[in-house]
Amino acid sequence: MKKIEIFDTTLRDGSQMIGVNFSLEDKIKIAKKMDDVGIDFLECGWPSSNPKDYQFFKEIKNHKLKHSKIVAFGSTAYYKNKIEDDKNLNTIIEIEPDVANIFGKSWDLHVTDIFGITLEKNLEIVYESVKYLKEKIKEVFFTAEHFFDGYKKNKGYALSVLKEAEKAGATRIILADTNGGQHYLEIRDIIKDVKENISTEIGVHFHNDSGMATINSIESILAGAMQIHGTINGYGERCGNANLCEIIPILQLKMNYDILGDNITKLTQLSKYVSELSNFAHEIRMPFVGTNAFAHKGGVHVSAIMKNSQSYEHMSPENVGNKRVVSISDLSGKSNIKYKLKEFDLDIILDDNEITKVIKAVKSKVNKGYEYEGAEASFELLVQRELNKKVDFINVKSFRIISEENYELREVSEGTVKLEIEGNEYYTVAEGNGPVDALTKALKKALLHEYPELEKVTLSDYKVRILNSEATQSLVRVLVESKNSETGEEWSTVGVSTNIIKASWEALVDMFNYYLYNKYEKHKK
Repeated sequence: MKKIEIFDTTLRDGSQMIGVNFSLEDKIKIAKKMDDVGIDFLECGWPSSNPKDYQFFKEIKNHKLKHSKIVAFGSTAYYKNKIEDDKNLNTIIEIEPDVANIFGKSWDLHVTDIFGITLEKNLEIVYESVKYLKEKIKEVFFTAEHFFDGYKKNKGYALSVLKEAEKAGATRIILADTNGGQHYLEIRDIIKDVKENISTEIGVHFHNDSGMATINSIESILAGAMQIHGTINGYGERCGNANLCEIIPILQLKMNYDILGDNITKLTQLSKYVSELSNFAHEIRMPFVGTNAFAHKGGVHVSAIMKNSQSYEHMSPENVGNKRVVSISDLSGKSNIKYKLKEFDLDIILDDNEITKVIKAVKSKVNKGYEYEGAEASFELLVQRELNKKVDFINVKSFRIISEENYELREVSEGTVKLEIEGNEYYTVAEGNGPVDALTKALKKALLHEYPELEKVTLSDYKVRILNSEATQSLVRVLVESKNSETGEEWSTVGVSTNIIKASWEALVDMFNYYLYNKYEKHKK
């Protein structure tokens, strides 16, 4: 089976996406995580362009990688410089990467109209730059920038650029669709022509401006390319780069290429990890690795997958480290409820009458604005309440919020709660950064008297959704995501009201109720 090389440029091209700003520590962590998964090449930055990238290449040498080769990015020499004096090339040599990847112009428009030099001069620069690096670094890749555009405008010149890089000793030649406008129907013929003109193994680098980066990458492999460039989650400039989280499972699981082996089961975790360090929400609709990739909402679908998962799934989610999700909504039927009860490992067996009762309660709540697709802890509490199980550990007497602008010109929110817990009454007050923070602190302050282990429970995310457009009378849904800082366990709860504070309070109370129910009641025989 032919080995396909995966070349990841998340830490270089991906970092050029608006909103992404990796710290040095982030880049080290991501590089180590990708090495653990088994990515072949990691393009980690442009060392001559900024101090952080330069420092990365120095720092990464202190971390022993098991598989991945570290790649430094740069350009061919500046046309006004002598090759041996070019700062960009010399910086790459200085940091001693495993691989150097430099780009050069292959579209005559860029040579004459942007650089303002002759076509012959550009060929000389490409040859001399690759040759100079190859004398110091074992592996040198040459990326032909704007290759496909250049090929279609001036085929002869574009190919001559590749030949100069090959003659200079490039170990891989990369064809780049820099503007992302290439159509997949033309890919095979172009790559086959390239392979007839050069013998060096080729790779491809596609941007996604036409939504074709994945199919273009696959077509390239079928045409004879052996290296794919891309990023985790498709991050990158403009519309992003080819998404390795799509390409890798297609090649390995659908087309039987040798890519990651058993490590492909780590792909979903890697995707989410990069999202987290990028400070972006993980795209739930992403194929293979998104939360919704194997999610089922309609009762007919759920009924079918419970009998045979192939009925509505193209593959097993576990193949890429993902999992099946069955949602609870107004479209839910008995199959949805049964599946969720099994998923939650509830030690109860419900008869049809009890299931009907739960469905009726769910649909009543959904009709009032509740949403359980992202708040499964609240769904589990709802089920147990319908079955008269103990889930409410907190008896709320009252709560109050005071917000003011004090004389220090600092906004202060003060939360006051009055609760009964295990027969004891508590009256607590706390200040916070906003009303929700103040209420959370006051509530937790009271609960810690009876349950000190709640110290490790933290609010990790807070989302507000307006459900209608009646201005100040709008119905508000609040989703609270919580985490056990000790175990890493996460759960989500929901609250709904025309009062945003009341909706938040409901979600917060259930946040703690769920933890206590899960610890003290759920697993009782």
